[in-house]
Amino acid sequence: MARSRRPHTLTTRGRAMFACGVVLLLAGILLGFRDITRIGVLLLLLPIVARLVARSRSPRLAVDRAITPTNVQAGESAEVSVEFTNVGERSTTLYSAEEQVSPALGESPRFLLPRLRPQHRRRITYSVTCQRRGRHHLGPVALRQEDPFGLTRIELTVRSLGEIVVRPHVEPLGQGQPAGAGFGIEGETPQMMALHGEDDVSIRNYRDGDDLRKVHWPATAHRGELMVRQEDRPARRSAVLLLDSRASGHSPGDYSASFEWAVSALASVAVRLSGMGYVLHLATRESLEAGRLDVDLGSEEVLDELARVEPGSDSDHERLMHAVQELAERTGGIVAATTGAGGMGMTDLATLRRPGTTAQALIVDRDSFIAGSADVGPSTLAHQTVLHQAGWRAIPITAHTEIAHAWAVLTATGRAIVRS
Repeated sequence: MARSRRPHTLTTRGRAMFACGVVLLLAGILLGFRDITRIGVLLLLLPIVARLVARSRSPRLAVDRAITPTNVQAGESAEVSVEFTNVGERSTTLYSAEEQVSPALGESPRFLLPRLRPQHRRRITYSVTCQRRGRHHLGPVALRQEDPFGLTRIELTVRSLGEIVVRPHVEPLGQGQPAGAGFGIEGETPQMMALHGEDDVSIRNYRDGDDLRKVHWPATAHRGELMVRQEDRPARRSAVLLLDSRASGHSPGDYSASFEWAVSALASVAVRLSGMGYVLHLATRESLEAGRLDVDLGSEEVLDELARVEPGSDSDHERLMHAVQELAERTGGIVAATTGAGGMGMTDLATLRRPGTTAQALIVDRDSFIAGSADVGPSTLAHQTVLHQAGWRAIPITAHTEIAHAWAVLTATGRAIVRS
């Protein structure tokens, strides 16, 4: 519904005319000039009459919004359709309207809202460019009406709010895929996907006491040693996607370049892994607070969740790391992390990788994003070494690193320093 936003409706012109009328009226009376008095009365009455004639009753308007397309990524445009319905018993008058939108969506659109009879509707359409990831508001709608002489103004607000969720930008990652085995002191544990249905078959080395009926003869012939089927794995492979959202680990500013790179990279990895049949678990500060760490997600749900993430504190991330330890132990799948190098203990992160699983990390170099350079700092390289020693695939990320190239290097060797 619409209601008055400003109690004073006289414009600057109207107030000036009213003041001039008062001065001329008093001057005419004191000096004894009737003509001046008449002019003063006329100038005094015009703003008053204009105010009385102007409709002061707020119209009763309902507003519905529709956004096309419904899923929007950062940098894309969307079309917003706003439908006004007169739900009152009186016709509305002509208004100039302005839709208040978030600054990230560009300038607020302005348009004319024509006269609407009771129960009649009017649809207005405008476009916005979604420059930034996040949740952005649409509305309220500000209505303005002036009399023909510009003496009075009525300003109303339609208290109807909408929201557009802008997902992070997703880059295609090509054919690169995580290694099917972990590397470390445990050796290599191949994973194979069954040819029938979606059941996965994990193959491992034969151990004393294993049932000989579970011997996998094709793998045994291929590797030259006795291999058996590991049937206690989940039917579908899973991946834990960890986002380091510490404000101290990323470049400063309301729109942190390194943080947005990390979010976009994690979104791209989520789409790639989902396309390979992985069940995804998103580990962010927001998902922990909402109790959604254990929820199986698809890529679309992950993108919606990542649209809402914001930088947080170091203590928030510490709580997240403790929760992810248990999650990684239970799922036993891939751990993919986009993390900053500063402040957070890499030893805690390194322990997320379980024997026989794959873990990979993109280590964002905060100083590189601040300076806009391709140089990797010693702290980032030290953290990369810690993760490598724990069996991770990890590469440093600079301000010049492209997401697709980083993924290609990470899935190929996981050891090269990525440069522009």
